[in-house]
Amino acid sequence: MIQGGAGTSTNMNANEVITNRALEIGGHAKGDYSFINPNDHTNHSQSTNDTYPTAIKIALAFSLQNLLGELTLLADAFAAKGREFSHVIKVGRTQLQDAVPMTLGQEFNAFATTLREDVQRLEDAVALLGEVNMGATAIGTAINAPVGYKEAVIKHLRTITGLELVTAGDLVESTSDTGVFITFSGALKRSALKMSKIANDLRLLSSGPQAGFGEINLPARQAGSSIMPGKVNPVIPEAVSQVAYSVAGADVTVSMAVEGGQLQLNAFEPIIAHSLFQSITWLERACQTFRVNCVNGITANEAALEDTVARSVTVITALAPVIGYAPAAQLAKQALATNEPIADLVVAQGLLDPVQLEEILKPERLTGLPADHGVENTADNAEAVPRDEMTSEIPVVPSPE
Repeated sequence: MIQGGAGTSTNMNANEVITNRALEIGGHAKGDYSFINPNDHTNHSQSTNDTYPTAIKIALAFSLQNLLGELTLLADAFAAKGREFSHVIKVGRTQLQDAVPMTLGQEFNAFATTLREDVQRLEDAVALLGEVNMGATAIGTAINAPVGYKEAVIKHLRTITGLELVTAGDLVESTSDTGVFITFSGALKRSALKMSKIANDLRLLSSGPQAGFGEINLPARQAGSSIMPGKVNPVIPEAVSQVAYSVAGADVTVSMAVEGGQLQLNAFEPIIAHSLFQSITWLERACQTFRVNCVNGITANEAALEDTVARSVTVITALAPVIGYAPAAQLAKQALATNEPIADLVVAQGLLDPVQLEEILKPERLTGLPADHGVENTADNAEAVPRDEMTSEIPVVPSPE
């Protein structure tokens, strides 16, 4: 994959394979280029500088479809856990400090929503791949390409690929510019880092199990230590994060390669292609193992969560609009100092009667959910897109009859 010459080695290898296969079909010996020549015939009206980037763009559009499918399935898995955990009240956190109550279902629904947003962002990015420079030949001046070639080649490419490909309006610019690959790589990095953030959250929530958060349990996938008996580590989230770091590194590589192009051609498209295809493949596999070997098997430590909420002073936020911010802050400090429940202090100090307090501290008021806790957030309401129905934003052209 890594080569000088802006992909000429790859292009000529393809030309030679095609030529020799044509010779075989024609009853000639392979290598007998007096009949069909890889340069004069197979490469006729073409240059590496228009065929190679066009091939990369088409391949990326197709390669992305499996990743989009896996991202959607992963989002669906988180949404399913959101429904399963919709009744589980917990303490939400900001800056790793106790914030306000929420449900574990809301937390997992948010994971689903953020992944579905990235499916859309990747589809937006792949739409940009539809503009190609076939017909530009060497630098965009179309030297050695006959009149009508670019119109003919784009017509055939649309039919063969089923993609709504278009010829760039400025072939000189299109031949030298590789900005679309930065956009595409950035979208991959965005998805990767968001997956890693989710993986980090799951590691925190499952930490312990006794001396950490201990709110959820991740499936045990391997022995966690060669010296500490019974230890189990969050190996799948750790693997997902490592893939994300690799994708982020690949994005730096793509960025440097794009910047490094000079004048009418970027010679570094091979490393751009290699980096992007590796990122797509690794992300697809990370999504799959995350879903199958981790998310689907997550369980909630409901008793521990219930106990934490009962002892938490975070409910004071819901009381502040009624009793005032300053008294609420003082109550929170007192509760932390004495380990007395907030509810008991409120009633004891005559700030609210038990009936008023019960109404304010209803779970549905604390979390924003309906009384039956059966609400399905945005992530649940979104229609799951079957893998066989997923397409890129490049419209598909009907095949000719």
